[in-house]
Amino acid sequence: MEKHWYVVHTFTGQEERVARTIQRRAVASGLGDRFGRVLVLTEEELKGTKHGKRQVSKHKIYPGYVFLEMALEDGTRHLVQSTSGVTGFIGPDRQPVPLSQSEIDSLLQTAESDAPRLKAAWHKGDVVRITSEPFEGIQGNVEEVNLAKEKLRVLISIFGRETPVDLNFGDVEKLD
Repeated sequence: MEKHWYVVHTFTGQEERVARTIQRRAVASGLGDRFGRVLVLTEEELKGTKHGKRQVSKHKIYPGYVFLEMALEDGTRHLVQSTSGVTGFIGPDRQPVPLSQSEIDSLLQTAESDAPRLKAAWHKGDVVRITSEPFEGIQGNVEEVNLAKEKLRVLISIFGRETPVDLNFGDVEKLD
């Protein structure tokens, strides 16, 4: 009984609940040995610092999807499809299709990395407002993002000239 990876579509926002329910139901129905890992992939976004604390928000990499390692048979298929919140497998006519080895390798590399994936809320070209002295209230454009040092280089206009200013993530707010 060889296990393969499959993707299940769920209602958005229900991914963790669906993953827990599938694992619990598999054990309760005696099919626990036919299931491997059940994953909901997430990443963390660094929003900045506030009052000396890092502001990090967690986002799903694939909202609405749960990744399952399982042996496909009638019992496991029915268990997954009858789970509340599941809309179906990803594949033609909602039939389960196993992921390729390259997709699995990429997926597992993302899931098993020791450090959580971290990305910045700002990108080059974003318009931001400075919230700290001495440039408080001035708007500028992000020129560079340094995630490792949690710094931004922002171009602001001083005396009619574009001037680069290095700021901490917590010193700016993103304008929409």
